[in-house]
Amino acid sequence: MTKLVIFDLDGTLLNTIEDLARACNYALGKCGCPEHATQEYNMLVGRGITNLFKGALPPHRRTDECIEQMRRHFLHYYGMHKCDFTRPYNGIMPMLDRLSASGVSLAIASNKYQEGTEELVKKFFWKYEFACILGQREGKPIKPDPSVIFEAINAVPGTSVDETVYCGDSDVDMQTGMNAGVRTAGASWGFRTTEELQAYGPWMIAGSPEELCDRIMQQEQ
Repeated sequence: MTKLVIFDLDGTLLNTIEDLARACNYALGKCGCPEHATQEYNMLVGRGITNLFKGALPPHRRTDECIEQMRRHFLHYYGMHKCDFTRPYNGIMPMLDRLSASGVSLAIASNKYQEGTEELVKKFFWKYEFACILGQREGKPIKPDPSVIFEAINAVPGTSVDETVYCGDSDVDMQTGMNAGVRTAGASWGFRTTEELQAYGPWMIAGSPEELCDRIMQQEQ
């Protein structure tokens, strides 16, 4: 039985890659560094904002000072433009509707900074009640550390690891679920490849939100 489904945000519930790429390229330009093609960001995002900047900057510019400059420029731009192109993936809303109607609790565990995570959830998923919305926070370890999964489980009293599914689109997410000991579902519609997800032996690889929901609903029967 599934009592709780925890979702990654970027590349799982929302296609954010265009807005992330534009914001990071803006920051790179402000720092006098070359930009990257949008598709390159599929492999750069997912490990938190600092690692995004480290991956995007030229090796000789990956200093603490330059990373902080990137952070200021990125947050300024992204704060104004994070919803320009970002949209839920097809099928996300019907999936959340079905899960909610069945009594399954919902939560979000992301490596996106907390403020950005909360703002995007409020913008696109305002009608859903999430047990918790967890992003990257000062003093808290980021995924693949499993702490965020346990925090989400604790937000739903009476829920165990065995009654939890974690869904994400990257190797980081697969490692996180594996480290937490929960059933882990790979979202193959996201930023990474099916091969990357399969390498970690997840509970399932979902080709669509509908397929993921069907599998979870089967567990209810």
